[in-house]
Amino acid sequence: MSAIETKTLQQKAISALRVLSIDAIETARSGHPGLPMGAAPMAYALWVHHLRHDPGDPEWPDRDRFILSAGHGSALLYSLLHLTGYDLSLEELKQFRQWGSQTPGHPEYGHTPGVEATTGPLGQGIAMAVGMAMAERHLAARLNRPGFPIVDHHTYVLASDGDLMEGVSQEASSLAGHLKLGKLIVLYDSNGISLDGSTSLAFTENVRLRYEAYGWHTLLVENGNDVDAILGALETAKAVTDRPSLIEVRTVIGYGSPTLQGTSRVHGAPLGPDELRRTKEFYGWDSPPFHIPEDVRDHFLEVRNRGSQASAAWREMFAAYRQAHPDLAKHFEDAWREGLPSGWEEALPRFPEGGPAMATRDASHRAIQGIARVVPWWIGGSADLASSNKTAIADEPAFGPPDYSGRNIWFGVREHAMGAILNGMALHGGLRVFGATFLVFSDYMRPAMRLAALMGLRVVYVLTHDSLAVGEDGPTHQPVEHLAALRAIPGMTVFRPADARETAAAYRYALDRAGGPTAIVLTRQALPLLPRGDDTEDAIYEGVARGAYVVADSPDPQAILIATGSEVHLALAAHQALAEAGIPTRVVSMPSWERFEAQTEAEKDRILPPHLEARVAIELGRSLGWERYVGKGGRILSVDTFGASAPGDIVVENYGFTVENVVEAVRAVIEERG
Repeated sequence: MSAIETKTLQQKAISALRVLSIDAIETARSGHPGLPMGAAPMAYALWVHHLRHDPGDPEWPDRDRFILSAGHGSALLYSLLHLTGYDLSLEELKQFRQWGSQTPGHPEYGHTPGVEATTGPLGQGIAMAVGMAMAERHLAARLNRPGFPIVDHHTYVLASDGDLMEGVSQEASSLAGHLKLGKLIVLYDSNGISLDGSTSLAFTENVRLRYEAYGWHTLLVENGNDVDAILGALETAKAVTDRPSLIEVRTVIGYGSPTLQGTSRVHGAPLGPDELRRTKEFYGWDSPPFHIPEDVRDHFLEVRNRGSQASAAWREMFAAYRQAHPDLAKHFEDAWREGLPSGWEEALPRFPEGGPAMATRDASHRAIQGIARVVPWWIGGSADLASSNKTAIADEPAFGPPDYSGRNIWFGVREHAMGAILNGMALHGGLRVFGATFLVFSDYMRPAMRLAALMGLRVVYVLTHDSLAVGEDGPTHQPVEHLAALRAIPGMTVFRPADARETAAAYRYALDRAGGPTAIVLTRQALPLLPRGDDTEDAIYEGVARGAYVVADSPDPQAILIATGSEVHLALAAHQALAEAGIPTRVVSMPSWERFEAQTEAEKDRILPPHLEARVAIELGRSLGWERYVGKGGRILSVDTFGASAPGDIVVENYGFTVENVVEAVRAVIEERG
């Protein structure tokens, strides 16, 4: 094929991407045509000429990752997936944004073959890509051997102006520059338009200079339709191995629309039949809707052929690697399956009856160390609070240049980026990840936590300093509404353990969990071990994994006290005082609402018998939601205002968390039932 013929086919292929995208949007009468029309040339350049992937094997471990951070441009991604041979039919594109289709309004991980991450909330995609690039560097450092680069791939991002306005992208990009992630390349679709109009309304900084200040390598492509310039920029970026790269590509949003291009009107609404017709005329496209000429199909399907060859060569190399390094190969395969070594739970700490009181954050520290000893792919860190969260893995270096093998990640004061980076690392595969901060600062990373739940990712959040008992730091640092906020996220499992043994059980559940994130909420203050008698660790685990269990009982209880965390001990003290007054009660520790709600009705009734309507719930947090467990006539001892600055025990007492108040509440609910 001559150079002219190649150029012609190239332009035809780019037009096919544009037209297929706008046909899908027009059919749905909903969507964002502007980005696909403007960014199609850079997407073509990357996917056809640089992205190393196998559409026939979307899970190939050593594929390059592509993240559409500007998730509103999903029609472009679906067009790329379909044309390059992923298992996404043309019929699915015709069902864009419709009920039950594989082509939802924004890309969804696990829903559409080839989609690497759920994106749409701007900034999250580029931040997750940082996590993917970190995972690649870590696994390469630990597993590659001379002649066997089994982990050796790039992470690419297509980001918009809006992505780079969001704070989470700035946090993550700052860390990426610090970590010198040379295999991370961002294509910045710089079109100067956002939903409300020109970006100049609010965004006039020099983005490339900002990224240079972060420690990135930057490039500029002046004309977003110049495929050769884009290809050259990608080659240059790949050759820079000591820094991540940002390629600013100047594009025209809605390119090709005679009356809408370059305006915000083409950002988030279909073109309409007349403008669609005129746009196709501009592209020189005369095929019917959703029709792709055979030469264009054949051109795109060359990607699948090359990808199949690349993945086959990698598998051949891995077979030789297995012969040369059998232990490392098993490590890789076990980690990639997100498995755990047989009997791994035996490494969790044991806390014998009669042992000393211990803050649950200290028990958490011991659990993290135990897991790290037997699970080499366990990695995480803290948002500049490791010494308070107690999360540093002993005898492990920090992750970062020049040694990316370390398992301690110093995220800095970047909670939101930390949450998104953890998502990216989990999405990459081969790692089990955790991140830590104070419970009150979970607000900063809540959007990323929500996405972890939406994607069903196995991320563990270690959230310490769990209540008003934080004390002197005052109401800014004392969580009140945060337990309720975390419990409100569908798919999030929250544990608030009452002692060291419940803490170890929470970790055991979190790592064994089939899918979805887990938040483990921990105290700074020491808590005694709950009385267990002859209970084994397995029995304690079963109780915690069910979400609620009886920790103290009476032959014929008149009321139930339900509590979580440190307040279980208050409930036990009240139980004893009530027994001395001749009022028998049952005490239930409820470390996880989500796990309790997953039980059968019979099991829930066994723990909370329906005939026992006299109930008191005790928790140092908002009362919201406790009504379901205490009923209309129950009592909730809670905190529905902000806290105060004073020593923790003084604050707790002044907010009414005393044995006397619990006893009074129990007497009241019993008397009301006559």
